[in-house]
Amino acid sequence: MLKEIIIAVQSYFQAHRFISENKLWKWILIPGIVYAILFVAGIYLFWESSAFVIDFLLTKTGVKSWLQKGTSLLKFLLVFGQIVVHIILMVLYFSWFKYLFLIVGSPVFAWLSEKTETLITGSDYPFRFRQFVKDALRGTGIALRNTLWQTVYSVSVFFLALIPVVGWATPVLALFIECYYFGFSMLDYTSERKGLTTSQSIHYIGNHKGLAIGNGLVFYLLHLIPLVGWVMAPGYAVIAATLSLQQENADHLIVQKVA
Repeated sequence: MLKEIIIAVQSYFQAHRFISENKLWKWILIPGIVYAILFVAGIYLFWESSAFVIDFLLTKTGVKSWLQKGTSLLKFLLVFGQIVVHIILMVLYFSWFKYLFLIVGSPVFAWLSEKTETLITGSDYPFRFRQFVKDALRGTGIALRNTLWQTVYSVSVFFLALIPVVGWATPVLALFIECYYFGFSMLDYTSERKGLTTSQSIHYIGNHKGLAIGNGLVFYLLHLIPLVGWVMAPGYAVIAATLSLQQENADHLIVQKVA
């Protein structure tokens, strides 16, 4: 898995050179700017609303008053626990927002992935409207499927976060779940072109989680760079995922259909 994560991370650096050499900036900037605007607005609104929800739940359940009457350690656990739960909720929100954007931008991302492979291998993928619609629908289906499963796991992690001390590690667990399912969506564009059915793609990517986790991890790290990182993240993720499957150690895995 570690080797595949390294391949996925390196693919982002290759993606930067690839974009520059092939003058693909408009396909990065246009959807990226839309993504950044929606991201900023969504983060602000959800941060404010989630803070209210957490305080409301703690107050109504009596947990807040009980802990405030306790020792300094219990008060510390209350504050720290609120921070952890807040982070988990933000990750959950980000996953929903991210998949909504993937559904809306699926046609663009499918085309960008196809364009990347065409420039690398010379493979000819002539435009067919029926295939274009099929790719978009598949991308939407994968995004909805990943949203469902990621929500199930995230809710489980949320309840785990309520356990003192043990719950402190849950933000890291939630992050890796996020990375995997996002990278999954990026890799599936190539899986579809190679003739893998949805179930075959799920099986393949499930056996090579490192490629998905590495792709999603860098996507998240790009969000630490205000504005520029937010704009670049979606387009870079698509191209990096496509490039990662062209690597010597991964390419032979994807060209064969899963039995």
